[in-house]
Amino acid sequence: SVPRCYLNKQLATVRVLKGDPAELSCTVSKDNVTGAWFKDGLKLTSMDGVVFEKKGLVHKLIINKAEDIHAGKYRFEGGDVKTEASIFVEDPPQVDKVLLKNLTSVPTVAKAGEGVKLRIPFEGRWPIRAVWLKDRMELGDDTRIRVDKTDTCTTLSISSCNRRDCGDYKVRLKNDSGVLEIDVKLVVIDKPQPPAGPIKIVENSANNITIQWKPPKDDGGKPVQRYIVERQQVGRNDWETLGETPRSCTSFTTSRVEEEMSYYFRVRAVNAEGVSDALESGEVKAAGKASPGAPDPPEIISASRDTITISWKAPCKTGASQITGYVVQKRKKGTVTWLPVTNVPVKDKKLKVTSLKNGVQYEFRVAAVNAAGTGQPSDPSEPAFARDPTKSPGQVRDLKVSSSDSTSVTLTWNKPEGQDGNDVTGYEVEMKPCHSLSWTKCFTLPAQSSSCRIQGLQAGEKLLLRVRALSDSGPGEASELEACAGAAAVVSPRLLIDDTVKSFLVIRAGNPIRVKIPFEGSPEPVVTWLKDGLPLPSRAALSTEDGSTQLLLRAAELSDSGTYTVELGDGLGKRETFSFQVQITDIPQPPGAIRLEENVPNTVTVTWDPSASEQWEENLYYTVLKRESQKGPWHVLGDLIYNNKFTFTRLVPGRDYYFRVVAKNDLGASEPSETVQPWRIWKKKAELRVKAQNYRGVNQNQPPRFLVPLKSHVVVTGSECHMSCAVGGHPRPKITWYKDSRDLSRDPNYFCTNDFGVCSLVVLGVTKQDEGEYMVEASNEVGRAFSKAFLAIKGNS
Repeated sequence: SVPRCYLNKQLATVRVLKGDPAELSCTVSKDNVTGAWFKDGLKLTSMDGVVFEKKGLVHKLIINKAEDIHAGKYRFEGGDVKTEASIFVEDPPQVDKVLLKNLTSVPTVAKAGEGVKLRIPFEGRWPIRAVWLKDRMELGDDTRIRVDKTDTCTTLSISSCNRRDCGDYKVRLKNDSGVLEIDVKLVVIDKPQPPAGPIKIVENSANNITIQWKPPKDDGGKPVQRYIVERQQVGRNDWETLGETPRSCTSFTTSRVEEEMSYYFRVRAVNAEGVSDALESGEVKAAGKASPGAPDPPEIISASRDTITISWKAPCKTGASQITGYVVQKRKKGTVTWLPVTNVPVKDKKLKVTSLKNGVQYEFRVAAVNAAGTGQPSDPSEPAFARDPTKSPGQVRDLKVSSSDSTSVTLTWNKPEGQDGNDVTGYEVEMKPCHSLSWTKCFTLPAQSSSCRIQGLQAGEKLLLRVRALSDSGPGEASELEACAGAAAVVSPRLLIDDTVKSFLVIRAGNPIRVKIPFEGSPEPVVTWLKDGLPLPSRAALSTEDGSTQLLLRAAELSDSGTYTVELGDGLGKRETFSFQVQITDIPQPPGAIRLEENVPNTVTVTWDPSASEQWEENLYYTVLKRESQKGPWHVLGDLIYNNKFTFTRLVPGRDYYFRVVAKNDLGASEPSETVQPWRIWKKKAELRVKAQNYRGVNQNQPPRFLVPLKSHVVVTGSECHMSCAVGGHPRPKITWYKDSRDLSRDPNYFCTNDFGVCSLVVLGVTKQDEGEYMVEASNEVGRAFSKAFLAIKGNS
């Protein structure tokens, strides 16, 4: 017997960029095998750009320059062998290299108020999705910004630029062959912002005023060249230019001042684009002759029933001449009028103020005097009562710890004994840890208080506490004791799951995943997070504090779908867990290539490769559309299609049809997948026939049959459900819908249609009662046919 031929090397699938060469090759065991090549089931005899080559045992199919028409499934047959492989022609988005280099290396510069257009032409397999981003946020149309896209270019238009438009922009071009990202920098230049304020008065004398400011926070994209300083005299309308300073100098001194005259100052920044708005000062009064400055507030030395003795120090600025005395003034606390204490300035820096009213509180101030006049007065002294001195209150009595727990201690006490307790105005409570040297004030309480609670302590913490009474004469002597917070109670770890913690989350890709779960336990339990039983990815950020634990993923990815578990453990073997599901979803990816077949005369069956999103998207479905010219409108043929096949029956012979398939889910629709070449059923040429005189026509009647049967559906409560099928038969069958054997023809909750054999049932506002078996009956005078499907309802949580 003759040995059989077998394969030494099979064909291997090839992915090639459009325009690059491609090659398929296989090796057989016999040299005399000629073989034949097939593409998508059709035998190849010749094809543009394709060369068939045989060298000994090796058979090759060589493509010099790959184009879209070369993509498909290839098969080699020869002798007893057969082998298959595919060629995928990738055509990712591309931008001209010179333009790309200019865009990425040279910033686009615009002036504020002008319009900007950034236009980027591109090539690649259609459809190409173009997205503009700034600071990772997708740009959309608004009153100033517009994003336009055609099949060959994308344009970002900004009608009136401002400085906020500066920054790094990213253009993302994406199709089913790849992604191209282009970084573009936009610089908007403008006049600077006003100098940063406020304007400070560095020096103010009878001869000079020096002002100071800070550079603008935004120089407008061009360096500040200089500053312009102007002045306006209070009461006048005109501004006078005093001078300019270079960019490195942010202070200015003017000697063109008049004594005791008031002015306003303003400063503007200048760059190559123009002059900024002005930074203005408040009213500035030029000093007169060098009068003394203000002394510090006077101090209270002593007090009696009708006198108070005060003292003070000379001011730091004594003026141009020697201080000759001081003016002393008094006022009752709560009033605004100051009254002189003496008729002439006091020579000394101490004064006993007499003729005061017993029991009244007074404030005092002083002003220095020299040859130029009286200087600025000091700030008021601390208020003091005109009354005989009283004794400070005694110690509080019976200070003790009345109760304590793991985080707090409660103190109680009684007021000081005898007459000392009548003058108490309040109590001061202080604490310090045993190892510390300094006391910390906890509370100042009113006179009627006799207890307080110190919180925020650690279990078992020892500390010192003291309480002292307060009066108008000052604080009394403190009573002190040692206290200890109680040991913390043991609390088993427990997750506090309530309505705010969901067991099923649906998150859109790119959005954050943030789950916060409260818990309790003492000692602090150990928190562990898992995903599908494994540690979380490194992108996950976990935080546990104040009785709650949080999971954060800042930008969800499709791979983040799964079961997440949080586990509490107390280190003693006690554990509690909670699990929840996370489903990451996104707008679907486009369907694959579309194929058209005429399985039934005068119909077309549209099939397509599934969208890659079917791997993770449970609720994905398809919509099929058609149009009858290359530029005509698209019309929906079928919606809510859960398989990869649809049959269209109303074809008109001799007319061109184009088809489009879109994948959809709850978030929206994918980019479409379309047929490139039109579909046409050719008109049959009329034939001349001679009828026999007694010829009897063929019976055209056909019993009903389902070209496309019903399919079961799973929908969410509250949504609409579309169930459809395709029916053939002659005469035209009558269609009747049933649910659990009940006729739905007159039920207003259901909407039935029959368009040329495509029969649909729409369930409006699905509820749990709509779940069950649905049947459609097609009947005519020749026969009847049935198709059944089940509708399942799931809640929307």
